[in-house]
Amino acid sequence: MSAPTTSPAASGPADDRPLDAQIEDYRRELTGYCYRMVGSAFEAEDAVQETMIRAWRGLAKFDGRSSLRSWLYRIATNVCIDSLNGRKRRAVPMDIGGPGAPVAESLREPLPDAEWLEPMPDARVSTPAGDPADKAVAKESIRLAFIAALQHLPARQRAVLILREVLCWKASEVAELLDTSVASVNSALQRARATLSDIGIDEATPGDTQMDAAHTELLMKYMAAFEAFDMEALTALLHEDVEQNMPPLELWFRGRDDVLAWMQGPGKECKDSKVVPVEVNGTVGFAQYRPSGPNGEHEAWGISALRIEDGRITGLSIFLNTELFALFGLPLRLAEAPELWEPKLA
Repeated sequence: MSAPTTSPAASGPADDRPLDAQIEDYRRELTGYCYRMVGSAFEAEDAVQETMIRAWRGLAKFDGRSSLRSWLYRIATNVCIDSLNGRKRRAVPMDIGGPGAPVAESLREPLPDAEWLEPMPDARVSTPAGDPADKAVAKESIRLAFIAALQHLPARQRAVLILREVLCWKASEVAELLDTSVASVNSALQRARATLSDIGIDEATPGDTQMDAAHTELLMKYMAAFEAFDMEALTALLHEDVEQNMPPLELWFRGRDDVLAWMQGPGKECKDSKVVPVEVNGTVGFAQYRPSGPNGEHEAWGISALRIEDGRITGLSIFLNTELFALFGLPLRLAEAPELWEPKLA
Protein backbone atom coordinates (compact mmCIF):
# COMPACT_ATOMS: atom_id res chain seq x y z
CA MET A 1 0.00 0.00 0.00
CA SER A 2 2.72 2.42 -1.02
CA ALA A 3 2.50 5.87 -2.52
CA PRO A 4 5.99 7.35 -2.21
CA THR A 5 5.07 10.63 -3.87
CA THR A 6 2.77 11.52 -0.96
CA SER A 7 5.56 12.10 1.57
CA PRO A 8 5.50 15.69 2.84
CA ALA A 9 9.12 15.97 1.81
CA ALA A 10 8.22 15.37 -1.84
CA SER A 11 8.90 18.50 -3.84
CA GLY A 12 6.69 19.99 -6.51
CA PRO A 13 6.50 23.09 -8.65
CA ALA A 14 6.67 26.39 -6.81
CA ASP A 15 3.28 27.88 -5.99
CA ASP A 16 3.19 31.66 -5.82
CA ARG A 17 -0.45 31.92 -4.78
CA PRO A 18 -1.36 33.23 -1.32
CA LEU A 19 -1.26 30.54 1.37
CA ASP A 20 -5.00 30.81 2.06
CA ALA A 21 -5.65 29.84 -1.57
CA GLN A 22 -3.15 26.96 -1.42
CA ILE A 23 -4.75 25.53 1.72
CA GLU A 24 -7.97 24.69 -0.12
CA ASP A 25 -6.05 22.43 -2.52
CA TYR A 26 -5.57 19.92 0.32
CA ARG A 27 -9.24 19.51 1.21
CA ARG A 28 -9.76 16.27 -0.72
CA GLU A 29 -6.70 14.41 0.57
CA LEU A 30 -7.32 15.64 4.11
CA THR A 31 -10.87 14.28 3.83
CA GLY A 32 -9.44 10.86 3.01
CA TYR A 33 -7.04 11.06 5.94
CA CYS A 34 -9.69 12.19 8.43
CA TYR A 35 -12.11 9.51 7.17
CA ARG A 36 -9.56 6.79 7.85
CA MET A 37 -9.10 8.26 11.32
CA VAL A 38 -12.76 8.68 12.37
CA GLY A 39 -14.66 6.15 10.21
CA SER A 40 -17.45 8.59 9.34
CA ALA A 41 -17.84 10.58 6.14
CA PHE A 42 -19.78 13.31 7.92
CA GLU A 43 -17.33 13.58 10.83
CA ALA A 44 -14.42 13.55 8.38
CA GLU A 45 -15.85 16.55 6.55
CA ASP A 46 -16.44 18.33 9.85
CA ALA A 47 -12.85 17.59 10.90
CA VAL A 48 -11.48 18.94 7.63
CA GLN A 49 -13.57 22.08 7.92
CA GLU A 50 -12.27 22.59 11.47
CA THR A 51 -8.74 22.02 10.16
CA MET A 52 -9.24 24.67 7.48
CA ILE A 53 -10.63 27.17 9.99
CA ARG A 54 -7.70 26.63 12.37
CA ALA A 55 -5.26 26.95 9.48
CA TRP A 56 -6.78 30.17 8.17
CA ARG A 57 -6.74 31.65 11.67
CA GLY A 58 -3.16 30.55 12.24
CA LEU A 59 -1.62 31.62 8.94
CA ALA A 60 0.18 34.51 10.60
CA LYS A 61 1.99 31.98 12.84
CA PHE A 62 3.01 29.67 9.98
CA ASP A 63 6.73 30.29 9.65
CA GLY A 64 7.46 27.93 6.77
CA ARG A 65 9.87 25.72 8.73
CA SER A 66 7.71 22.76 7.70
CA SER A 67 5.82 22.31 4.47
CA LEU A 68 2.28 23.66 4.25
CA ARG A 69 1.07 20.10 3.74
CA SER A 70 2.72 18.69 6.88
CA TRP A 71 1.46 21.69 8.88
CA LEU A 72 -2.12 20.96 7.74
CA TYR A 73 -1.73 17.27 8.58
CA ARG A 74 -0.54 18.21 12.07
CA ILE A 75 -3.69 20.30 12.57
CA ALA A 76 -5.95 17.59 11.10
CA THR A 77 -4.35 14.91 13.31
CA ASN A 78 -4.94 16.97 16.44
CA VAL A 79 -8.55 17.63 15.42
CA CYS A 80 -9.20 13.91 14.84
CA ILE A 81 -7.47 12.76 18.03
CA ASP A 82 -9.45 15.31 20.05
CA SER A 83 -12.71 14.08 18.51
CA LEU A 84 -11.84 10.44 19.23
CA ASN A 85 -10.89 10.90 22.87
CA GLY A 86 -13.32 9.15 25.21
CA ARG A 87 -15.46 7.79 22.39
CA LYS A 88 -16.33 4.24 21.43
CA ARG A 89 -15.02 3.02 18.11
CA ARG A 90 -17.43 2.89 15.21
CA ALA A 91 -18.58 -0.66 14.55
CA VAL A 92 -19.85 -2.88 11.78
CA PRO A 93 -22.67 -5.36 12.52
CA MET A 94 -20.19 -8.25 12.42
CA ASP A 95 -18.52 -6.79 15.54
CA ILE A 96 -21.67 -7.29 17.61
CA GLY A 97 -22.11 -11.04 17.38
CA GLY A 98 -22.57 -14.02 15.13
CA PRO A 99 -25.13 -14.20 12.32
CA GLY A 100 -28.66 -15.11 13.41
CA ALA A 101 -32.02 -15.99 11.89
CA PRO A 102 -32.53 -13.38 9.15
CA VAL A 103 -36.18 -12.53 9.92
CA ALA A 104 -35.69 -12.31 13.67
CA GLU A 105 -32.52 -10.25 13.37
CA SER A 106 -34.04 -7.84 10.85
CA LEU A 107 -36.85 -6.88 13.22
CA ARG A 108 -34.58 -5.55 15.97
CA GLU A 109 -34.57 -1.85 16.75
CA PRO A 110 -31.84 0.05 14.87
CA LEU A 111 -28.93 1.49 16.81
CA PRO A 112 -28.02 5.20 16.52
CA ASP A 113 -26.13 6.16 13.36
CA ALA A 114 -23.20 7.34 15.48
CA GLU A 115 -22.55 3.70 16.47
CA TRP A 116 -21.73 2.60 12.93
CA LEU A 117 -18.99 2.88 10.37
CA GLU A 118 -20.15 5.04 7.47
CA PRO A 119 -19.34 4.75 3.76
CA MET A 120 -17.37 7.34 1.78
CA PRO A 121 -17.88 8.31 -1.89
CA ASP A 122 -14.67 7.76 -3.84
CA ALA A 123 -15.02 11.17 -5.47
CA ARG A 124 -14.53 12.93 -2.13
CA VAL A 125 -11.09 11.44 -1.54
CA SER A 126 -9.73 10.77 -5.04
CA THR A 127 -9.37 13.16 -7.97
CA PRO A 128 -10.30 12.05 -11.51
CA ALA A 129 -6.87 13.24 -12.69
CA GLY A 130 -3.57 12.49 -11.05
CA ASP A 131 -1.14 9.62 -10.79
CA PRO A 132 -2.88 6.24 -11.30
CA ALA A 133 -0.76 4.63 -8.56
CA ASP A 134 -1.80 7.30 -6.05
CA LYS A 135 -5.45 6.87 -7.03
CA ALA A 136 -5.18 3.10 -6.56
CA VAL A 137 -3.74 3.62 -3.07
CA ALA A 138 -6.55 6.03 -2.20
CA LYS A 139 -9.18 3.50 -3.23
CA GLU A 140 -7.46 0.52 -1.62
CA SER A 141 -6.97 2.27 1.68
CA ILE A 142 -10.63 3.27 2.09
CA ARG A 143 -12.05 -0.22 1.59
CA LEU A 144 -14.58 -0.95 4.31
CA ALA A 145 -12.68 -3.87 5.87
CA PHE A 146 -9.57 -1.72 6.29
CA ILE A 147 -11.46 1.27 7.72
CA ALA A 148 -13.29 -1.06 10.14
CA ALA A 149 -9.97 -2.57 11.25
CA LEU A 150 -8.46 0.87 11.85
CA GLN A 151 -11.22 1.59 14.36
CA HIS A 152 -9.70 -1.05 16.66
CA LEU A 153 -6.54 1.04 17.08
CA PRO A 154 -6.01 3.80 19.66
CA ALA A 155 -6.08 7.23 18.02
CA ARG A 156 -2.33 7.85 17.96
CA GLN A 157 -1.54 4.35 16.69
CA ARG A 158 -4.17 4.90 14.02
CA ALA A 159 -2.48 8.13 12.94
CA VAL A 160 0.96 6.52 12.90
CA LEU A 161 -0.17 3.57 10.79
CA ILE A 162 -2.02 5.75 8.26
CA LEU A 163 0.84 8.22 7.92
CA ARG A 164 3.54 5.53 7.68
CA GLU A 165 1.81 2.73 5.74
CA VAL A 166 -0.78 4.55 3.62
CA LEU A 167 0.82 7.94 3.01
CA CYS A 168 4.42 6.71 3.27
CA TRP A 169 5.75 9.42 5.57
CA LYS A 170 9.17 8.82 7.09
CA ALA A 171 9.29 7.88 10.77
CA SER A 172 11.13 11.14 11.49
CA GLU A 173 8.35 13.15 9.77
CA VAL A 174 5.65 11.40 11.79
CA ALA A 175 7.65 11.91 14.99
CA GLU A 176 7.87 15.64 14.28
CA LEU A 177 4.14 15.84 13.55
CA LEU A 178 3.21 14.04 16.80
CA ASP A 179 5.90 15.75 18.92
CA THR A 180 7.42 12.42 19.87
CA SER A 181 10.51 10.31 19.13
CA VAL A 182 11.26 8.09 16.16
CA ALA A 183 11.50 5.14 18.56
CA SER A 184 7.98 5.86 19.84
CA VAL A 185 6.67 6.05 16.28
CA ASN A 186 8.27 2.73 15.35
CA SER A 187 6.89 1.12 18.50
CA ALA A 188 3.39 2.42 17.83
CA LEU A 189 3.55 1.17 14.25
CA GLN A 190 4.65 -2.29 15.41
CA ARG A 191 1.75 -2.50 17.88
CA ALA A 192 -0.73 -1.29 15.25
CA ARG A 193 0.46 -3.89 12.76
CA ALA A 194 0.11 -6.61 15.38
CA THR A 195 -3.48 -5.57 16.14
CA LEU A 196 -4.44 -5.59 12.45
CA SER A 197 -2.79 -8.96 12.02
CA ASP A 198 -4.86 -10.36 14.91
CA ILE A 199 -8.01 -9.05 13.21
CA GLY A 200 -6.96 -10.67 9.94
CA ILE A 201 -6.08 -7.51 8.00
CA ASP A 202 -2.74 -7.12 6.24
CA GLU A 203 -2.42 -3.42 5.52
CA ALA A 204 0.16 -4.13 2.82
CA THR A 205 -2.11 -6.49 0.88
CA PRO A 206 -4.25 -4.81 -1.78
CA GLY A 207 -7.95 -5.53 -1.70
CA ASP A 208 -9.96 -6.58 -4.74
CA THR A 209 -10.80 -2.95 -5.51
CA GLN A 210 -9.69 -2.38 -9.09
CA MET A 211 -12.56 -0.86 -11.04
CA ASP A 212 -12.11 -2.97 -14.14
CA ALA A 213 -14.60 -3.92 -16.84
CA ALA A 214 -15.43 -7.21 -15.10
CA HIS A 215 -16.47 -5.40 -11.91
CA THR A 216 -18.63 -2.97 -13.86
CA GLU A 217 -20.26 -5.80 -15.78
CA LEU A 218 -21.00 -7.72 -12.57
CA LEU A 219 -22.47 -4.59 -10.99
CA MET A 220 -24.75 -4.01 -13.99
CA LYS A 221 -25.93 -7.63 -13.90
CA TYR A 222 -26.63 -7.39 -10.18
CA MET A 223 -28.54 -4.11 -10.55
CA ALA A 224 -30.62 -5.57 -13.39
CA ALA A 225 -31.42 -8.70 -11.38
CA PHE A 226 -32.23 -6.63 -8.28
CA GLU A 227 -34.59 -4.29 -10.14
CA ALA A 228 -36.31 -7.30 -11.72
CA PHE A 229 -36.29 -9.02 -8.31
CA ASP A 230 -35.10 -12.11 -10.17
CA MET A 231 -33.97 -14.56 -7.48
CA GLU A 232 -32.55 -17.01 -10.01
CA ALA A 233 -30.36 -14.35 -11.57
CA LEU A 234 -29.26 -13.09 -8.13
CA THR A 235 -28.36 -16.63 -7.10
CA ALA A 236 -25.96 -16.89 -10.02
CA LEU A 237 -24.16 -13.68 -8.97
CA LEU A 238 -23.80 -14.29 -5.23
CA HIS A 239 -21.02 -16.38 -3.72
CA GLU A 240 -22.35 -19.25 -1.61
CA ASP A 241 -20.72 -17.68 1.48
CA VAL A 242 -21.85 -14.12 0.74
CA GLU A 243 -22.28 -11.85 3.78
CA GLN A 244 -24.90 -9.13 4.13
CA ASN A 245 -25.18 -6.38 6.73
CA MET A 246 -27.45 -3.34 6.96
CA PRO A 247 -26.45 -0.58 9.40
CA PRO A 248 -28.11 0.84 11.47
CA LEU A 249 -29.79 -2.58 11.92
CA GLU A 250 -27.78 -5.07 13.94
CA LEU A 251 -28.56 -7.91 11.57
CA TRP A 252 -25.97 -9.64 9.49
CA PHE A 253 -25.99 -13.05 7.96
CA ARG A 254 -23.76 -15.30 5.93
CA GLY A 255 -24.72 -17.61 3.10
CA ARG A 256 -26.54 -17.19 -0.18
CA ASP A 257 -29.64 -19.03 1.07
CA ASP A 258 -30.06 -16.65 4.03
CA VAL A 259 -29.54 -13.57 1.87
CA LEU A 260 -32.13 -14.72 -0.64
CA ALA A 261 -34.54 -15.78 2.12
CA TRP A 262 -34.29 -12.32 3.67
CA MET A 263 -34.90 -10.66 0.30
CA GLN A 264 -38.06 -12.70 -0.16
CA GLY A 265 -39.14 -12.00 3.43
CA PRO A 266 -38.62 -8.56 5.03
CA GLY A 267 -36.71 -7.46 1.95
CA LYS A 268 -39.66 -7.95 -0.39
CA GLU A 269 -40.56 -4.30 0.21
CA CYS A 270 -37.59 -3.52 -2.06
CA LYS A 271 -39.42 -4.99 -5.04
CA ASP A 272 -39.83 -2.48 -7.90
CA SER A 273 -36.95 -0.39 -6.62
CA LYS A 274 -34.72 1.54 -8.99
CA VAL A 275 -30.97 1.77 -8.54
CA VAL A 276 -28.19 4.14 -9.59
CA PRO A 277 -24.51 3.07 -9.74
CA VAL A 278 -22.01 4.71 -7.38
CA GLU A 279 -18.32 4.36 -6.55
CA VAL A 280 -18.00 3.86 -2.80
CA ASN A 281 -15.08 2.86 -0.56
CA GLY A 282 -12.91 1.84 -3.46
CA THR A 283 -15.47 -0.51 -4.95
CA VAL A 284 -18.67 -0.54 -6.98
CA GLY A 285 -22.10 -0.09 -5.49
CA PHE A 286 -25.46 1.53 -6.00
CA ALA A 287 -27.97 3.91 -4.48
CA GLN A 288 -31.41 2.38 -4.02
CA TYR A 289 -34.73 4.18 -4.43
CA ARG A 290 -37.83 2.35 -3.17
CA PRO A 291 -41.36 3.07 -4.46
CA SER A 292 -42.42 4.24 -1.00
CA GLY A 293 -43.60 7.77 -1.75
CA PRO A 294 -46.99 9.15 -2.81
CA ASN A 295 -48.30 7.38 -5.92
CA GLY A 296 -45.34 5.02 -5.83
CA GLU A 297 -42.74 7.79 -6.15
CA HIS A 298 -39.22 6.42 -5.76
CA GLU A 299 -37.57 7.71 -2.61
CA ALA A 300 -34.03 7.30 -1.25
CA TRP A 301 -33.56 4.16 0.80
CA GLY A 302 -29.92 3.10 1.09
CA ILE A 303 -26.39 3.01 -0.33
CA SER A 304 -24.98 -0.45 -1.11
CA ALA A 305 -21.29 -1.32 -1.41
CA LEU A 306 -20.35 -4.66 -3.01
CA ARG A 307 -17.34 -6.79 -2.15
CA ILE A 308 -16.26 -8.80 -5.18
CA GLU A 309 -13.88 -11.74 -5.31
CA ASP A 310 -13.23 -14.17 -8.15
CA GLY A 311 -16.15 -12.95 -10.24
CA ARG A 312 -18.79 -13.31 -7.51
CA ILE A 313 -20.30 -10.97 -4.93
CA THR A 314 -18.98 -11.99 -1.52
CA GLY A 315 -20.25 -9.04 0.53
CA LEU A 316 -23.21 -6.64 0.59
CA SER A 317 -22.99 -3.68 2.95
CA ILE A 318 -26.26 -1.73 2.78
CA PHE A 319 -26.29 1.60 4.63
CA LEU A 320 -29.85 2.67 5.45
CA ASN A 321 -29.12 6.34 6.05
CA THR A 322 -30.71 8.65 3.51
CA GLU A 323 -28.53 11.57 4.64
CA LEU A 324 -25.69 9.83 2.79
CA PHE A 325 -27.33 10.56 -0.57
CA ALA A 326 -26.25 14.21 -0.43
CA LEU A 327 -22.61 13.12 -0.07
CA PHE A 328 -22.95 11.22 -3.35
CA GLY A 329 -24.60 14.20 -5.04
CA LEU A 330 -27.90 12.33 -5.28
CA PRO A 331 -31.44 13.63 -4.62
CA LEU A 332 -33.81 12.12 -2.07
CA ARG A 333 -36.44 11.58 -4.76
CA LEU A 334 -35.51 10.05 -8.10
CA ALA A 335 -38.10 12.20 -9.86
CA GLU A 336 -35.89 15.22 -9.10
CA ALA A 337 -33.18 13.81 -11.38
CA PRO A 338 -34.74 11.12 -13.63
CA GLU A 339 -31.70 11.18 -15.92
CA LEU A 340 -29.73 9.35 -13.22
CA TRP A 341 -31.69 6.16 -13.78
CA GLU A 342 -31.63 4.03 -16.91
CA PRO A 343 -33.62 0.83 -17.51
CA LYS A 344 -31.50 -2.27 -16.93
CA LEU A 345 -31.59 -5.39 -19.06
CA ALA A 346 -31.74 -8.57 -17.00
